[in-house]
Amino acid sequence: DALKHLVCAHPLRNANLGGYQFDVPLLDGDHVTDDAGTGFVHTAPGHGREDFDIWTSVETTQKLRARGISTDIPYTVDENGAFTKDAPGFEGSLVITEKGDKGRANDFVIKALASAGMMVARGRLKHQYPHSWRSKKPVIFRNTPQWFIHMDREIEHLVKVGSRQQAAGSRQSEGHNNPPAVRTLREVSLQSIRETEWVPASGENRIRGMIEAKPDWVISRQRAWGVPITVFVKKGTNDVLFDAKVNQRIYDALYAEGADAWFADVDGARFLAPDYDPTQYEKVNDVLDVWFDSGSTHSYVLEDAKHFPGLAGFRRIVDGGRDRVMYLEGSDQHRGWFHSSLIESSGTRGRAPYDVVLTHGFCLDEKGEKMSKSVGNVVAPQDVIAKSGADILRLWVAASDYADDVRIGKNIVEAFSDAYRKTRNTWRWMLGTLAHYSPVASDSPVLAEPSSAWTGSRPEATWPELERLMLHRLSELDVIVRQAYATYDYAKVVTTLQQFMNTELSAFYFDIRKDALYCEPPSSQKRRAALACVEQIFRCTTVWLAPILVFTAEEAWLARYGDVGERSVHLELFPQIPSHWRDDALAAKWEGVRRVRSVVTGALEVERAGKRIGASLEAAPLVTIADRQLAGSLEGVDLAEVCITSSIVWTIGDVPAGAFTLSEVAGVGVEPKRAAGTKCARSWRYTTDIGSDPAYHDLSARDAAAMREIDGKAG
Repeated sequence: DALKHLVCAHPLRNANLGGYQFDVPLLDGDHVTDDAGTGFVHTAPGHGREDFDIWTSVETTQKLRARGISTDIPYTVDENGAFTKDAPGFEGSLVITEKGDKGRANDFVIKALASAGMMVARGRLKHQYPHSWRSKKPVIFRNTPQWFIHMDREIEHLVKVGSRQQAAGSRQSEGHNNPPAVRTLREVSLQSIRETEWVPASGENRIRGMIEAKPDWVISRQRAWGVPITVFVKKGTNDVLFDAKVNQRIYDALYAEGADAWFADVDGARFLAPDYDPTQYEKVNDVLDVWFDSGSTHSYVLEDAKHFPGLAGFRRIVDGGRDRVMYLEGSDQHRGWFHSSLIESSGTRGRAPYDVVLTHGFCLDEKGEKMSKSVGNVVAPQDVIAKSGADILRLWVAASDYADDVRIGKNIVEAFSDAYRKTRNTWRWMLGTLAHYSPVASDSPVLAEPSSAWTGSRPEATWPELERLMLHRLSELDVIVRQAYATYDYAKVVTTLQQFMNTELSAFYFDIRKDALYCEPPSSQKRRAALACVEQIFRCTTVWLAPILVFTAEEAWLARYGDVGERSVHLELFPQIPSHWRDDALAAKWEGVRRVRSVVTGALEVERAGKRIGASLEAAPLVTIADRQLAGSLEGVDLAEVCITSSIVWTIGDVPAGAFTLSEVAGVGVEPKRAAGTKCARSWRYTTDIGSDPAYHDLSARDAAAMREIDGKAG
């Protein structure tokens, strides 16, 4: 309490340096601890953030002015790291050199203090000091005049811009037919945030918090390069010159010669004369912050067709249009590009330059560490492409949760290579199956012309239940895939379709239908329905995955349709799935069938492991089902075909003791039995009618009939 009211004389007041005649007050700052001394230190608001904050606070300013103490802060260090004229006796002395080394200014100040008799003691102290993370050189802090854009000053022209914003159909509440009141840049920016779709949604809260707490926007930098702030200031004032003729001359010069035209004119006479006396104005040589540069890019990328005719197709359609502009960058750009673009456009256009902002994390190595050339853990995209192919890299990108940081490395690439091969092999199997298939109207009129819409009669209604189940799954997938793409959830597209192709197709539908496709007579309605269904599946999955597996999907598409003049898969729209394909009742029934099938296949695995059978076709199990509702799902279903056994007998009743069961499928028991009869040389099924056709002594009656049709033999 005794010290905080004292006023000190500057220690160089009597050093005969021609300055320092001002008083220096003691300020009780909370940033100074009082457990190791008085709690008071020297005040240097021009060189420290905490000192600056306490000196410029409203409370301090009022108290100092009441005591007659000037609150002006001198600019004692210039952009070159040297003392200015506001440090009399030391002007030109370097605090820090151009290379970032310590200058001699400190030595000069210490000598001056000693000469003035103001030096009590002198010593060296080693302590932590801020350094540039790039150059590893020490950093000095200095106050300097800057250019700001007000965040809370009303902007008159936003009345006009705001009315256009309403005409463009923004997400404002209905009933606001009048132009909005004059608003501040902060208010318009916050409104723009609300009108933007943020992916992920957490991005909205992040940038809103930044804008709400943002002080005035500083847009100037003191560098030797950059885009100049092309303004003139009346000397002795802070008044900026606003003159249309001067601005036009500046515009014409920079458009023709680039930014150097501004710096080449030393005193500004080229732009001011003959209307103004250059000696009366200061030409500003500060440059714009680079974030202001990047935040302004929308003005010529999205709008200026005159100067960039090649980009005219990308112009925003403001009034009544449906074009949407997306900004996509890393999550750090909430403070960077997204931030500056939002404020600049809100101030000049009355809205954000984007409709959607999608942010992603960063790429780390397999251990989750930042990639660095010095560490040697960088995974270069071109190396992955050269070794594994571009589609594997694209698959990894699409399957990653890009909202967070993602990892990549040798093992991860190999895992995605395996996943890619499974998808590619599924398409290859479908292409092989369809190689000799030419759809006709009786199969499905939808496929008579590959590019036609999904319309026509409904031959699918006569297909077997298994094919209609697959059509139902396509209808379900269509909703999921479209929604996932619409919300930029590419990982869901990949995982959903991979699960469908690897589990539901390869391990279920294709596995069951191989017998009908390979062994049924060519005229078999079951076989032709299966082929038509495979065609539908191929078309849907190829088009759905084409935006991700761009090369593989194109290769598969042209392999199937290239000889009939089919255009690129990338010119196809997503298929319009007929509503009648959806059949929830059928799906519920087959959920029961698959539950029973899982118990049978589990029992067969045990038999195979015990060497009691080899292939599943050697089995003819007995299935007992206690649940009558579950048993009802098997009505009309060839369970032996579904379980890929030569035969099956199922009954309703209590599960016998010793039968194979699964805990997750209660009330179903399986007793393994070997199939009776002889193995068919063609289908490998065990039947009792082998040799019933003398012309095909080692085939079953079904397979013999198929061969007669293929060979063209008479009955």
